[in-house]
Amino acid sequence: MNLPSPVASKVDLSGLLDAIAQASADDSMTNPLAPAQWDILSSYLLPVVLPAGQVLFSQGANDRTLYFVESGSLSVHYQDEKERLRLAIVAAGSVVGEGAFFSHRSRSATVQASAPSKLWSLTAIRFTELTNRQPAIALGLAMAAGSVLAKRLANRRRRVAAT
Repeated sequence: MNLPSPVASKVDLSGLLDAIAQASADDSMTNPLAPAQWDILSSYLLPVVLPAGQVLFSQGANDRTLYFVESGSLSVHYQDEKERLRLAIVAAGSVVGEGAFFSHRSRSATVQASAPSKLWSLTAIRFTELTNRQPAIALGLAMAAGSVLAKRLANRRRRVAAT
């Protein structure tokens, strides 16, 4: 797996919250939490900064991390025996990794930064801790990520872009 190292910085989710509020793509995430809940959630998230061209995760990887996109854009592509096919571009205010997060299966596509990007990662282990300690926050987050997954699955062209 080609996962970049999280960048140590002050945990400030205001950029992510702004991106969610301003997102206009069909598969954008809606804000499921109150400001105080985001403050609690911030201790479960790690920032990840990707330069353009950096692979976030590769098709076939066994990882269930969910990523919230604060800035930049990510290219989702699938590689078969014949060619590489771009499935989607994911912009700020949405998530990637939702397919493996929910299904416990390997990654169905490769995700690569098409522009410098900042994301917030939530590992499966940290989500389990969140579920045990803050079930209402975990439920709100799961419903919001599930909504993105449902939107992607309902769109024939982007159906396979659920990562």
